[in-house]
Amino acid sequence: MCEARTANDEENDVKPNLTHQDKVIITIATTGGLHGREANPALPEQPDEIVNDFRECFDAGASVAHIHVRDKEGRTSADLGIYNEVVDGIMGRCSGMITQVGSGIGIWFDDKGTGHNFSLEERFNLLELAPQPDMLTVNCGTFHFDHKGDEFLFSNSKAWNTEFIEGCKYRGIHNELEVYDLSHIANMLDLQRKGVLGDPMHFSFVMGIQGGIPASPANLLAMLDAIPEGSSWQIVSIGRHQLPLSTMAVAMGGNIRVGMEDNVYYGPGELAGSNAQLVERAVRICRELGREVATPEEAREMLACPGRRRPRPRTPNPRAAPRSPPTARRGTSAGRRRSSRRRGRESPRPATPRSPPPRARSPACRRGRRPASAPSTTGCRDR
Repeated sequence: MCEARTANDEENDVKPNLTHQDKVIITIATTGGLHGREANPALPEQPDEIVNDFRECFDAGASVAHIHVRDKEGRTSADLGIYNEVVDGIMGRCSGMITQVGSGIGIWFDDKGTGHNFSLEERFNLLELAPQPDMLTVNCGTFHFDHKGDEFLFSNSKAWNTEFIEGCKYRGIHNELEVYDLSHIANMLDLQRKGVLGDPMHFSFVMGIQGGIPASPANLLAMLDAIPEGSSWQIVSIGRHQLPLSTMAVAMGGNIRVGMEDNVYYGPGELAGSNAQLVERAVRICRELGREVATPEEAREMLACPGRRRPRPRTPNPRAAPRSPPTARRGTSAGRRRSSRRRGRESPRPATPRSPPPRARSPACRRGRRPASAPSTTGCRDR
């Protein structure tokens, strides 16, 4: 016998809307952190290839760029310099496209070929990206996942996530909440009650990863029923589940993510020719189901994610007369105040070292640190 539902239960449901007319936000995940070109030769790995792919997908209709990077050998990397190059390239070539970096980073492999997660410290360092991305993902719970017979513990405690979210808020970076199970939604609702997260929340239902929630229509409905009214959501389904569950999500009023991070095939036994090919199909599906695709500007409004200016490199003016040195030296408090006024900079936060209070090392972060002797940027996987 079913329990009676309360009025509060009804208020916390996001009902499937089969007549939803709002536009669809398409996110493109070009690369990922697990498989590489051994899975599909068209998967981009180097920064220029990744930026070029995002440009093609931007032209095809994608509004959000979900970013992971590789080193020169094609291995998943935590190198901030490579991330900076890709984020800056997208900002320069894809006007208004939302830049979103996956904070799971991936898996690194030691000399024996054993895979390991990137450390919590390396993941926390993504807060130091420059230029800053519009969004950083939050992986909303700890779980084990399997990859090619190996099992990995993906550590995402509420304490660590709280510290990471506070660091994002300090910098004005928005969050996408990646949930791999119903309990992960409960984790985020708990952080919302504690004031760590505000409204609106943007959820990604990641379905089909071994160790996470299985990809099925019933489970999609259960996850949709668990998030608060007023939230936005998208489906991230893996492998052969991507096309049917993405179509279902569009029909139910949701948003979708496509790309070779999640699925390297276009059809049964047919490799995708490009990431743009997957975006083009997604656009056709949306329109066949009576929904138009959101532009980057419309996506920003829907996600309450205002635009971020791309920083310009400073170039000297050869005709400018040399300035006399200021009375107060740079680096002193007076010099910093005068320099700030001279540039007309008005910042909502006080002048502080680059590392804000949330940067403090937590016990969880210290426990997750990789041995110093291990290589810093190897591996392969995104979550």
